[in-house]
Amino acid sequence: MGGTSSTPLAPLAGRSVGDMDHRSDNRADIRDFLARRRAQLTPEQVGLPAGGRRRVPGLRREEVAVLAGVSTEWYTRLEKGHIGGVSEDVLDAVARTLQLTEDERTYLFDLAKAARPGPATRRRRKPVEIPPRVQWLLDSITLSAAFVTNGRLDMVATNALARALFAPMIDSAVTCERGRPNFARYYFLERGSHEFVDDWDTGAKITVALLRAEAGRYPNDRALRELVGELSTVSDEFRTRWAAHDVRIHHGGVKRFHHPEAGFLELTYQPLDLPVSVHEAHSLTIYTAEPGTAYEERLKLLASWAATGLEAANPALDGDG
Repeated sequence: MGGTSSTPLAPLAGRSVGDMDHRSDNRADIRDFLARRRAQLTPEQVGLPAGGRRRVPGLRREEVAVLAGVSTEWYTRLEKGHIGGVSEDVLDAVARTLQLTEDERTYLFDLAKAARPGPATRRRRKPVEIPPRVQWLLDSITLSAAFVTNGRLDMVATNALARALFAPMIDSAVTCERGRPNFARYYFLERGSHEFVDDWDTGAKITVALLRAEAGRYPNDRALRELVGELSTVSDEFRTRWAAHDVRIHHGGVKRFHHPEAGFLELTYQPLDLPVSVHEAHSLTIYTAEPGTAYEERLKLLASWAATGLEAANPALDGDG
């Protein structure tokens, strides 16, 4: 993922890479996340009387503290980002009180883990080479679009149908400039994404939420920080969505595309964890169409075009050659 070390990084952690200490200083992320979740709850949702008029929306800190079984002073310190030494039982109590989703709970625990003193470094994680066996697996899938992404949403390996399906992204100007397809850059830096993706708003929301979860797991990943800094600087839309602190880890469902060759497609998709390396998380995502639908026929047609193009590019694949 692109960007430079001089790109402003305030939207991610409130300080530049050079200002960070030997471990992740993610207090700003913790503060923003907990404060936003507290503001989204009403007294009625947690079984408290509404009381009088409130100056700000949501629960008060002292109300969260009582419900979580801790002192107000302690919870106030926690919400200011001092989370490194907090026990799992207390984090669980806070998560229950704030009615966090499973993904949000995981994110909170990731933030706590990253805040603990340790020998974490800020070095750039080297790109992981995808083993040939993974490419063989992708190539064996012919009627579904299959591809591999890393946690920064770079598309690092594809099968022929995925290349055909996501050609608008792979061939886009932003991809040509950066050299590798990246879903976040495509959504927020390429106007054509609005025409290709049918429900752009939902796709953009999921994209940012996935990056936010990755930032919780790997706050010292410089390439990730640079990507977020770049997008926050260039795109007001991304900056606003990043500040919402939405988190997404487990996802899958239905997406719709307006493909320039295949037409309108409604496809189901499912990401699967792919344990390629201990140094970086990867996902294998498969897009397919419901059997017996017009979308299946269009996807088969796109697969046929993809295979024809592959044979044209590699004559040895055609016939006995």
